[in-house]
Amino acid sequence: MERTEAEGPARLKPGRGRRRAEDVRRATLTAAAELLLTEGVLALTFSKVAARAGVSKMTLYKWWPSPGALAFDAYFDTFKETLAFPDTGDIRRDLTTQLHAFVDLLNRNGSVIAGIIGAAQGDPDLAEALSTHYVKQRRRLAVERLTRAQQAGQIREGVDLETIVDQLWGAAYHRLLMPAQPLTTEFADRLITNLFQGVAPASADPAAHPG
Repeated sequence: MERTEAEGPARLKPGRGRRRAEDVRRATLTAAAELLLTEGVLALTFSKVAARAGVSKMTLYKWWPSPGALAFDAYFDTFKETLAFPDTGDIRRDLTTQLHAFVDLLNRNGSVIAGIIGAAQGDPDLAEALSTHYVKQRRRLAVERLTRAQQAGQIREGVDLETIVDQLWGAAYHRLLMPAQPLTTEFADRLITNLFQGVAPASADPAAHPG
């Protein structure tokens, strides 16, 4: 049976000899992801992860400054492929693909993601990990892709690309954390339509996009 995104290698079993650091790390992240997705970030402790993974709790203290930082690392490791940004040469298609995947992720794991964001407000180590290893990297990848689209003439010169990131992904987070309206792929499509009515080159017809 194939493993899902939330699964990974088998837990380490006690034995003689020194175990590879990568095996210990992989077992730890797998155990942390399982706990995170089933019990939430506040229930994740070093003791629980160590027992589930078959690793030393002291190793976790050495590698992660807090359980929150470990929880974030497990989350990102589990979903990094889902969060990858495509580049087919068509920025509107690529934004649609990525935003659909992101909305699906939020809908499937919204309570976990909201828990990480909430816990980061009182956990400086988690807040630093979230900012450095996720938020800034995700923004950089999006802006790089938008920059290539701008250079290809698919986005008008002078448009603030950082603001596009806030308009699209920020709106999705807003509906996750303040759910007055549903978070759907149809909503993502409307965001993209509204965006291209404002950023498309003057010669382009935003309603005439193929596909």
